[in-house]
Order: sequence, then C-alpha cells, then structure tokens
Amino acid sequence: MRFSLVIPVYNRPDEVSELLESLTLQTVKDFEVIIVEDGSTVTCEEVVRTYAERLPVIYRRIPNGGPGQARNCGATGASGEYLIVLDSDCVLPPGYIQAVSEELNGVNADAFGGPDRASDRFTGVQKAINYAMTSFFTTGGIRGGKKKLDRFYPRSFNMGIRKEVYEKLGGFSKMRFGEDIDFSLRIYEAGYRVCLFPSAWVYHKRRTDWKKFYRQVYNSGIARVNLYRKHPRSLKPVHLLPALFTLGVSGLLCGSFFRVWFSVPILLYAVLVCTDAAIRNKSLRIGLLAVLASFIQLTGYGCGFMSGVWNRMVLGRGEFFAFEKTFYK
Repeated sequence: MRFSLVIPVYNRPDEVSELLESLTLQTVKDFEVIIVEDGSTVTCEEVVRTYAERLPVIYRRIPNGGPGQARNCGATGASGEYLIVLDSDCVLPPGYIQAVSEELNGVNADAFGGPDRASDRFTGVQKAINYAMTSFFTTGGIRGGKKKLDRFYPRSFNMGIRKEVYEKLGGFSKMRFGEDIDFSLRIYEAGYRVCLFPSAWVYHKRRTDWKKFYRQVYNSGIARVNLYRKHPRSLKPVHLLPALFTLGVSGLLCGSFFRVWFSVPILLYAVLVCTDAAIRNKSLRIGLLAVLASFIQLTGYGCGFMSGVWNRMVLGRGEFFAFEKTFYK
C-alpha cells in the first residue's frame, strides 16, 4: 500500500463524515484511512462504522493529548509507504490521491505538502477566512502559494512524509500549537527533501466564526515564539510583520484622532485586500468580509506573538503557559 491517511479528530463527527465521503470518490484507491479520536466527548465512531464497507478505515480512540500525539498514534502500525496527515475539517477533491501520486512519480520527495482552497459550498465567513490565511497580502504566501516570502513548510492540514523518515525523526513533538511547523523544521534540518505539490490541494474549512478564528491565529503567534526557542534560525522577517502591522495600525488609529490623514494607509490596505478578495471570489461581499478577516488574522497573530515574547522571553515562563485555555480542551 502506498498511502496511509492519518486524521486526528476532536468532537467533529459531521466533518469526519464529509471527509470520508470525499475519500470514497478518489480516482486512485491505493490508500488506507486511520481515524484517531483525540479524547472527544462527541465521538465519530458510528460515522466511521458506516464507511467500513466503502473504505479501508481504522478507528482508534485515545485520551486527549493534542493533534500531534494523535497523529503519532495513527502512524503506529500504518501500512503505507507514505503517511498523509489531514485535518478533520478538510474535504478532498476526487483527484487528490492521483495528484499526489503523479507528483511523487516526478520527484523523489521525502516530505511534501499542498495548498488549500475554499469550496463554493463554504459560507461567506469561511471564504473570507480562507483568503486571509492564504493571500500574499496577509501571510506572505508561505502557506503554499506560488508567491511567497519564505520557504514552504508543509502544514498538518495537508502534509505527507515518507514513513521511514517519520519514524527516524520520532514523529510529532508534544508542542500544543505549531507542532506541524516544528516537524517540518526538523525534516529540513535532517537534510531531507521537502517539496510543494501545487496540484495536491484540499478544501479546508478552518474556523467557523470570528472569535474562534482570532483564538486560532493568536495561538499561532505564541507558537511562533515557542518555535524560535526550539529552532533559533526559524524566525524570519515575514514572521515579524503581523506584530509590526498591529503596532502600526494601533499608532495610526491613535493618530487619526488628531489628524484624519493618519487613517489613509489603513484605508488603502483595506481597499487592496477588498479588491483582491472580491476578484478572486467574484463577490464584493466576500471582499468586504475578507478585510475584517485579514485584520483579525494579522492583529491576532501579532498580539499572540508579542504575548509570547513577553511571557517566554521576558518573564521566562514555560512553553505551555499560554495555552492553559486552549480550544483543544
């Protein structure tokens, strides 16, 4: 068997059903599916059972330990030559496995990843959040875009790795957030070949409301500081931009109380984002929502990053201090 699809799940039975349904439609069937229930109170066991005759699916249940440890559990005993890690809120187009196979046939990659897209069935908020997380004007294109300000690091919503490499590196660490980037960094540091597979994209629903989205990006900002403590070379100028953006916007807003023209740079950026998002989504409404999503993405990450710097590097607190109220619990 060539692929083992490892999917950690936490209280998302409906999403698992949608993901498994998309797997039944794959044009290439050379894979198994391993669902790992990460201490859920609302399990997907019954959902998985309904697909048992249509898919080679394995179901495991463990105490809550975070997605990294759930993936490690799924990788144990996996039969595939390659492990493909997916998030439970993803849906795969029918040609996904075929695209991965063709990419691997053309390049001898030890690890790989692909981008994500918004489905036509996504809500307006989900489409706006997808834009904020993938646009060159927000994340610098580092999440799989063709234009990017930093090298590509596979992320856990769409990440593949040769099983023997996974085992040599010991799988995912116990980091609560940023564990996928930590793993990608260790893959690079060990000298393995990492590739972006543009044709192997997935639909990724991400957060479903503004509050959850803010918490997600805030935690990601903190995680970047934790990653810096583990991998000092990993911090790049692009990772500082959200904090600088946050400080800049705060300063301009304060200045606008005295001089209206201080708000002009903010308005120009909003117009740029709105225009780009509206064109990409063929919807002015999505363009307007994307402005809000982009400001939440940048300021949320920026605030999290500054909080991480203060707590980890100034006050000397531990890695898990900031995640006591994590949404995984």
